[in-house]
Formats: sequence, structure tokens, C-alpha cells
Amino acid sequence: MSIVVTGATGHLGRHVVEQLLEKVPADQITAVVRDKDKATDFAARGVKLAVADYNTPETFDGLFTAGDKVLLISGNEFDKGRVGQHTGVLDAAKAAGVALFVYTSAPGSLTAALADDHRGTEQAILESGVPYALLRNGWYNENYTEQLAPVLEYRAVTQAAGEGRIASASRADYAAAAVAVLTGEGHENKTYELSGDIAWGFAEYAAELSRQTGQEIVYNAVPADVYTGILTGAGLPEPFAAILAGVDVSIEKGELAVTTGDLSRLAGRPTTPIAESIKAALKG
Repeated sequence: MSIVVTGATGHLGRHVVEQLLEKVPADQITAVVRDKDKATDFAARGVKLAVADYNTPETFDGLFTAGDKVLLISGNEFDKGRVGQHTGVLDAAKAAGVALFVYTSAPGSLTAALADDHRGTEQAILESGVPYALLRNGWYNENYTEQLAPVLEYRAVTQAAGEGRIASASRADYAAAAVAVLTGEGHENKTYELSGDIAWGFAEYAAELSRQTGQEIVYNAVPADVYTGILTGAGLPEPFAAILAGVDVSIEKGELAVTTGDLSRLAGRPTTPIAESIKAALKG
């Protein structure tokens, strides 16, 4: 039996593998990567490596064995047909007879286009008959704290979210929930709505940045089409910019402000406040 983590060298995947190493022997962990060179640190610690690519489903053939617990971390290539990518991994897992197929999805409350691929993948999982756990991850603190350079340069937080609020948490928090499901029992055919303990708004976010930096940083709320233009002007492809603007529209509607407590219960601790993630980002 092995715990298999796809996308293991990505932002979330690395947190998952690191936390798994604290709970189970390294030789029980298989890290699925596209480039082994990016996982040499894991291999040096005894983690098994497997090379596979979501865009090449046959690379997953024979990768899983009966009884494995598999974490499918959703792909981030929005233009590559993510449902098809995910289904290729699912088919291989079903053929192998895995014990649990865990998928990082999107909040059930989210109506933005970003959620469409997740809903399609969830449907495929349900129809497959494979024992599953759906981790409907909310927004990450790092979605904002890793993008501080332009905010600090222009001294403004610019979003299209109005006065909407976000119950976000850190990637490490979401990884802790995944590890709890992968190493625990009784999670078969369960859906978890994961979010931070406390919702915050962008005016508060700007105020906290002001407090920690000693600079006056304001929140500049703009319409979704203006925000899309700003993002494309910064070099993002228009379809992706529109997806991000659509998420802001959902934030304004309160769709990412839901606080269920599932995340802190699974992680066994309170979630990371946005102020703590800001502090870590400014230090880094």
C-alpha cells in the first residue's frame, strides 16, 4: 500500500508530501512528478518517484496498485481540458482498484467559471464507483500574499470584489486536511467544504498591509471588465484574466465567505490568519 500524490512538486503538493513525511514512512509515499529533477530532495529522503503527465494519460497506466490511496491535485492548465486530464488519472486509479481517490476541488458555493472543470471532475468520480473523498478547497492566502510586489509599488490593492469577503487559509492548512484524509480512516465517499475560520475583506487586507509595512495602502475596487483589462495589461492571457475576474464577482456575492469549520477540524488546529501570511510574505 502506498499513498500517491500527483503534482507533488507544485505549491500544494510539496506541502502535502512534507507533512506526510511527518506521519508515515517515506517508502510508503509515491510522488508523481513531470520532472524528476525537481523532486531530488524527496528522493533523497526515501520517497518513491513516478514520472507521469496529466496530458499523457497512458503515463498513469500501471502507476497505481490495489489498496493505494491517491491524491489527485487538480491541474492548473486551464486551456488543456482539465476534466479530461483528471479523468485519465481516475481511469488508471479505477483499473488498479485503489482504496481511496482524493480530489482537490472547488467550493460547492462557487458559481464562477473556475468551478466548471471541478464539477465535471466530481461527476466523473461519482460515476466511476471508486471510493472517493472530495476536498473542496477554498481560496489560498498565498493567492494574494505572493503577489505583493505591484501592491507595494502602487500602494493599492486592486480587485473587482466590492465589499465581498473571503474565508481563505494557507496552503499548509489545506495540505494538513489532505494528509488527515490520506492517513486516517472513515473518509470514504465524503465531501469536505474547506475554508478558513475567519472571512476578511479587501479593505481589511489593505489596512493590514498598511499596518505591517508602515505605508498607506488603499483598496481600489473596480468593475470586473476593468479588472480584466488590468490583468491582461500585466501580461495574463485574456481567458485566464476573465476567469480571475469572475472569481472576484463570486467573492462580491459572498460565495467564498462560507466558513464550515471542516478545514480546522481536519487539520486539528485553527487555520492561518491572513495577517500571518502577510507577515511571512514580507519577511520572505
